[in-house]
Amino acid sequence: MYTFSSKIKNLALILMVLGALGIGYGFFSAPKDIEEVEKILASGHGEHHEAKAEEHKVAEVKHEAEAKHVETKQESTDSTVANELDSVAATVEATHSTEDTHSTETANVTEEVKHTSEVKHEVAEVNEHNEHQEHAQHVLGQLKNKPWAALYVGALFIFLISLGVLAFYAIQWAAQAGWSPVLFRVMESITSYVVPGGIILYVILVLSGMGMNHLFIWMDKDIVAHDEIMQGKAGYLNVPFFLIRAAIFLGGWIFYRMYTRKNSLALDETGDLTFYKKNFKASAAFLAFFLVSESMMSWDWVMSVDPHWYSTLFGWYVFASFFVSGITVIALITLHLKSNGYLEHVNNSHFHDLAKFMFGISVFWTYLWFSQFMLMWYSNIPEEVTYFKTRIEHFNLPFFGMVAMNFLFPVLILINTDFKRVPWIITMAGIIILSGHYLDFHNMIYPATVGDQWFIGIPEISSVCFFVGLFLFVVFTTLSKAPLLAKGNPLIEESKHFHY
Repeated sequence: MYTFSSKIKNLALILMVLGALGIGYGFFSAPKDIEEVEKILASGHGEHHEAKAEEHKVAEVKHEAEAKHVETKQESTDSTVANELDSVAATVEATHSTEDTHSTETANVTEEVKHTSEVKHEVAEVNEHNEHQEHAQHVLGQLKNKPWAALYVGALFIFLISLGVLAFYAIQWAAQAGWSPVLFRVMESITSYVVPGGIILYVILVLSGMGMNHLFIWMDKDIVAHDEIMQGKAGYLNVPFFLIRAAIFLGGWIFYRMYTRKNSLALDETGDLTFYKKNFKASAAFLAFFLVSESMMSWDWVMSVDPHWYSTLFGWYVFASFFVSGITVIALITLHLKSNGYLEHVNNSHFHDLAKFMFGISVFWTYLWFSQFMLMWYSNIPEEVTYFKTRIEHFNLPFFGMVAMNFLFPVLILINTDFKRVPWIITMAGIIILSGHYLDFHNMIYPATVGDQWFIGIPEISSVCFFVGLFLFVVFTTLSKAPLLAKGNPLIEESKHFHY
């Protein structure tokens, strides 16, 4: 039996407390009105104003130089002009009387022109002020969304890690895999987070539907009323149906997890293979449900923050991201338990297979990322390419940085067969993969909800800390509630002696 380490328990509690404080600070420090936004914009654009001032100085120097040049040229032509003026003077004198009769009319016209110019100038100032107010109001909405986006990304990413492990666990049962039963208790413990994580996530979705935030712009009736595209999708993208779908997804996933866990423990206690067959059938049915529900979940919870954009690859893309993250977490927790004297039957071949999945799914994710990006960028269809244009312009570093973290580094680190058996190399690769895929979800959510007002600060870090702390507490608590070896599984002996 595993004993919950006091070090991990204290770490989990500290992370949750610090995370909760940071999340609260994020909401508290978010601007409440236009005046606060004006101050933020002024401080944030100080360098921009200084650059503009320098440009004005350069323009003034250039203007003075041109004036001096004109003055020199004027002196050289003064004599010629003087002669011409003498001849013109006579003509002017002759027409002076005529001009007097028109002077009054000219003055009136001049006054009208001056008045019109002043009106135009006032209108321009009003328009400029209105544009500035609209921009400030837009920035206010983005900055109010920022703590919500940080909370949502943290909650979603950690929850999907447990969901990815649940899918991997179901695949092992349905495939009747012989190498993995010694890892079943680790997988079952990680999937226990599906319950509290799913409830928290559902609460955030309900709050979004109640108008507490603007993560999903299609939930705003005023905006939908002026948007034909969102009106056309209103049959699917509406709050009641959205929440019903979320409840069905979460209910199905949680039910499968609790059902298989119960049967797995009963199999250990009784040795009755009926429980094994029940889990086999349930896993096959669950995978069919999961393929549909996961795709719809990715449309609802991730893609719909950009309601004008869609991708037929998106469901697979999101799945690959959290699937490899889940396998990575299995490897890291297994390494921790093994290094502390538990899981005596887990050997280097098990770690090799886990690292092989980390390597393979990273390549698969990259294939999906490139296929989605290259086809849309090359076709240059406005409603498709705008998704990537926004991310390249405003999220350039995290957008391309996470590609390097999710593909380049894992491939270089894990491509060697021997490296897949070295614990510190697997750990290093795992940390890079998890960090990269957090950035991946950050890039999926933030551009549509926060725009160019993004940065990874206290709310983002605190959100991750809180949910990682809760994850550790739930997972290691579950680990301590049952033996770490699934001794009743008929394939356990094969798993104990697995060698690659």
